[in-house]
Amino acid sequence: MMQYKTSFFMTVIGQFLASFNIFLGMFFMFQRFHQVDGYTYGQCLLCFAVTLTSFTLAEVFFRGFDMFAVSIANGEFDRIMVRPKGLIFQVVCKKVELTRVGRLLQAIVIFCYAIPNCGVEWNGLKCLGLILMLIGGTVVFVSLFILRAAICFFTLEGLEVMNIFTNGGQEFGRYPFGIYGKRVLLICTYLVPYALFQYYPFLYLIGHRTEAWLLFLPLAACLFFIPCVLCWRLGVRHYKSTGS
Repeated sequence: MMQYKTSFFMTVIGQFLASFNIFLGMFFMFQRFHQVDGYTYGQCLLCFAVTLTSFTLAEVFFRGFDMFAVSIANGEFDRIMVRPKGLIFQVVCKKVELTRVGRLLQAIVIFCYAIPNCGVEWNGLKCLGLILMLIGGTVVFVSLFILRAAICFFTLEGLEVMNIFTNGGQEFGRYPFGIYGKRVLLICTYLVPYALFQYYPFLYLIGHRTEAWLLFLPLAACLFFIPCVLCWRLGVRHYKSTGS
């Protein structure tokens, strides 16, 4: 990537500005409406920073799964299968999008504003909880990328509907998931566990809930990785070469 340094840095700046537009949208909205369902600007920014960081880390290192349909269509997966390394490891190494660090820089800027302005009384336990939120979120988005790739074994083409859960999850994660209603919250808790790494720990951080175990729900969200990998293995067993 650094063979074309100007292109690399311009793309990083582009990624930064793209996510910065989302930040500006939130800023102007809160200039007009000072709270959203009782949550302040700083608190919503904390949720946004957690979700944006998690999505960006997953996309940087697992972009190969997002583009996996191409490997199926052109027969490249045949070569992957005959190599001695693990299949997931090879797909990860196939495409690493370091230009996405532009979004990560944006998330760091948002964290720098949100952490002192979200009304959280920080201590060691809450700092640990924030770290677990980032880990849990990254694992959830990684799992979704793997699941999307697993579906390609049966459809041969990437399903655009999966963008609802990957890019859509990032968009909805700008705010606490509880603001979207009970039905959406149930989906985000038991189907795709966004709320386990973002909403419930967040409630403890801002003092709306007092149960400290909520900070460890991101670890439960990491269990979502297991069924997604099982779907991947099922797809591998049913894979048939394109013959190209």
